[in-house]
Amino acid sequence: MADVSHLKRLERSKLSIVGAGAVGSSMAYAALIRGSAHEIALYDLDAKKVDAEVRDLAHGTQFTPSGRVTGGADISVVKDSSVVIITAGAKQKPGQSRLELAATNVNILKSLMPQLLEQAPNAIFVLVTNPCDVLTVVAQKISGLPASRVFSTGTMLDTSRLRYAIADLIGISTSNVHATIMGEHGDSEFPIWSSATIAQVPIRQWTTPEGERVFTEPVLAQLADEATHAAYSIIEGKGATNYAIGLTGARLTEVLLKERRAVLPLSSVLTDFHGISGVALSVPSVVSVRGLERVLDIPMDAQEITMLRRSAATLKASLEQLGF
Repeated sequence: MADVSHLKRLERSKLSIVGAGAVGSSMAYAALIRGSAHEIALYDLDAKKVDAEVRDLAHGTQFTPSGRVTGGADISVVKDSSVVIITAGAKQKPGQSRLELAATNVNILKSLMPQLLEQAPNAIFVLVTNPCDVLTVVAQKISGLPASRVFSTGTMLDTSRLRYAIADLIGISTSNVHATIMGEHGDSEFPIWSSATIAQVPIRQWTTPEGERVFTEPVLAQLADEATHAAYSIIEGKGATNYAIGLTGARLTEVLLKERRAVLPLSSVLTDFHGISGVALSVPSVVSVRGLERVLDIPMDAQEITMLRRSAATLKASLEQLGF
């Protein structure tokens, strides 16, 4: 007999998204049309806005796998959630560093996190609000939950951006590109080129049909810069990045609600990872219904380890300035 336990879990699963702005509403839409959870709840302090978003989403449920959309301005709408994704916070402005958002969004999280935990004590909490690495540390300290239940999307989207750029350059399916961005979800993040491959070919060895090497060091540097700073140009053009992060949150939710494990680059509070402790950085991690099970010590060269420690130092300095 086939194992249908994962289907039963989905039948009673609930995803709550905190914040009905561009990111939160896009995430709710992505989760709705993908069928990421049985019930999707949207919470925001702006009652008029969240009510409009919920009704707009609900009117399309005839055409979606997910069965129910709820929401409102009362925190109780997140009650008994399986997964809570936090997108609420001050909006990033053109040219503004993610870390410059920290003080305002830390104060929001200090008020929000205890209320969410009271309503959904068994949930897995995912931070999307920037700076997500800093806020992951704050959320864990406020909640007292283990790192397995409080983490952020980190460089999951940045990694997707990088893989897209690589695939687009050579005209190949993104699913054949295996490359990861680690570190801060921000300016100090970096790709792991030493183990990046296209199919099973090391990226630096990929050539054109004529035998010309494609991924020279200048090309790799350009790709890294493009992935790292993509958000800034999108924000300048349209005011927010919302569709891709919406899909990112929906995909992560699916992993957290199903039995099969996945490896994703997520940001969690590290303990003695290459000598780094007490800060949250993105590292390829095993994720499942149990949350973030463990971080993987993937092969890195000396330069990449140096960059990881540099990224950790950047975040440690920010946390110290904020009193954490």
